[in-house]
Amino acid sequence: MATLGLSELTLLVIVGTLAAIVYALRVLVMMERRIANMEGHVERVAKRIYKEELKIEKLARKKR
Repeated sequence: MATLGLSELTLLVIVGTLAAIVYALRVLVMMERRIANMEGHVERVAKRIYKEELKIEKLARKKR
């Protein structure tokens, strides 16, 4: 079994750190996409609620 020199060990640590950074960025991008998707759903629901409120207000005005 060959032993690693100091330069090889340092290179392995740097490569491992870079791999961890890339993985963390990948996870962050996936989470950002999920959050954007949720925000889109919330916006659609809010628009529906707003339309319903306008209908209710019109009906309330007509009854007066």
